[in-house]
Amino acid sequence: MRWQLPFSKWLPEYRTPGTIRADIFAGLTGAIVVMPQGIAFALLAGMPPHYGLYAAMIPCLIAALFGSSRLMVTGPANAISLTTMALISPLALPESDQYVGYVLTLSFLVGALQLVLGLAKAGKWVEKIPHSVIVGFTVGAAILIINSQLGTLLGINIPRGKGVPETISAVTSALMNNQWQMAAPAVVLFTLIAIRLWKPLNRFLPAMLVAVVLGSIAAALIESLLPGVVTFKKVQEIPGAFPPISNPDLSGETLQKLFSAALIMTLLASTEAMAIARAIALKTKDQFNANQEFIGQGLANVCGSFFSAYPASGSFNRTGVNLASGAKTPLSAICAAVFLFILLAFVSPLAKHIPYVVIASLLLVVAWNLIDIKQIRHEFHMGIKEWIPMLITGIGTITIPLEWAILAGIISSIMIRRLTTKT
Repeated sequence: MRWQLPFSKWLPEYRTPGTIRADIFAGLTGAIVVMPQGIAFALLAGMPPHYGLYAAMIPCLIAALFGSSRLMVTGPANAISLTTMALISPLALPESDQYVGYVLTLSFLVGALQLVLGLAKAGKWVEKIPHSVIVGFTVGAAILIINSQLGTLLGINIPRGKGVPETISAVTSALMNNQWQMAAPAVVLFTLIAIRLWKPLNRFLPAMLVAVVLGSIAAALIESLLPGVVTFKKVQEIPGAFPPISNPDLSGETLQKLFSAALIMTLLASTEAMAIARAIALKTKDQFNANQEFIGQGLANVCGSFFSAYPASGSFNRTGVNLASGAKTPLSAICAAVFLFILLAFVSPLAKHIPYVVIASLLLVVAWNLIDIKQIRHEFHMGIKEWIPMLITGIGTITIPLEWAILAGIISSIMIRRLTTKT
């Protein structure tokens, strides 16, 4: 059936001269960009660093073949990574074998639910989630990203998973007692400056990749100049280029533990993917089928769960890079997955030289880019029907469990719209 094979619609376009070349170039650019980002997002998700790269392979390829969006790139994403940590860290220690097992099982469950929603033609319901709720969640997510990396950015040992008030208290105490490491913020500042200065040349080589190299060199120089005084914790060595085979744990006990997490992750992953896909379709004047995208995202997560991929969704950053690089068809995302595998085969031994503080710097940039001041102002100008749900969701995101924050935002939006309609 044709609706099951969406790639049959764009295959004939390769007769147009330059299409394949454009997609190959865009794919190579995307593969280079995702290398530092993938590692950063994996740490944000509480996973070992290389799992972020695995999440950028199989899910990316499958979603490109079976999804509705032509130019959206699927893989590790900031909000999804943050939510993974928030949902699974109460169940197991981040980066532990049990934690990894739970997360990979979560990928399978999310994919299965997305498939069910796609086959049930539920795409129209996801599109009704208020945009103000998404804006509020995004701002809250940015604050939580900064919160999760604040200890690393300042060279302070803060246990992972601490809330915003606990982190602020720990940072204040460390600063007052002079227990922070001056070398850490120095490397952060150097890395941020490198990203900013290289930005005009981003089309030749991604600024984040350049910043990772230069930041790592700067950290190594500081360690050599201050031996025994300064030591930066570094990323684990990537065990291999090809994702290892994994098996989701579908036992009754595990399914019970992950049930609520799977529901909220499905909502978030689907909402983010649909929002990106709709925006790209509008920009490129292309058709978009929400139900087919559900199926594509579902297959991506189900297949990814057997290849060590944690939950994936549409990526704001990689989709933007894909579009800016001149991609024409989903072949660009397929090429990105293939090129990533090839690159990892050659550069994976170098990953062990990357300090966590450099990756934390990248996440700081990611968090800052999530905060869209123009969009926030727009929501305020739209009246109480928009800005109140945005504020409730944003504040809730940093103070209560994420699923309740989003639910509170949706309920507040419904109630305010009903009240304003009556009056």
